[in-house]
Amino acid sequence: MKQSSFSNLQVNLAGLRFWITTFAIIWFLGIIGLGWLVKSFFIFLGLLILAPIVAVLGFRWWLKRNLVEGQCPVCSSSLAGFNNMQLACPNCGEPLVVENKMFQRLTPPGTVDVDAIDVSVKQLEDS
Repeated sequence: MKQSSFSNLQVNLAGLRFWITTFAIIWFLGIIGLGWLVKSFFIFLGLLILAPIVAVLGFRWWLKRNLVEGQCPVCSSSLAGFNNMQLACPNCGEPLVVENKMFQRLTPPGTVDVDAIDVSVKQLEDS
C-alpha cells in the first residue's frame, strides 16, 4: 500500500507554484494597464520561433535558384557551383565560369574556343 507523505506533496506543489506565480504576474500586469508588455513579450517569442523557420525556407529557395550542377566542358567530371561564379575544375584544373546555368571555359578576351572533331580519312582512287 502506497502512503502519501508530506515530502511528496511538496514536490507536486513546487511545479504548480511556478505556474500560479506566472499567471498571477500576467494578471497583475493586465490589471494595472501593462497588458501591452505581456502581448509584446508573446509577439517577441513568436518571432523568435518563426524567424529561423523563415530563414531556412528562404535559404532553400535561394539555393534552388542559384545552385548549378553539371559537367566540366573539358574533362566531363561532375561539378556544382553558383550562378555567375568563377571556379576551377577539381579534376583537370581548368578555370570555369557559371553562366546561364551552364559551365563554360573561362578564356581571355579574343580567344576563339574551337571543338575538334575527329574525321576519318578516305582515300580516293584515281580513275
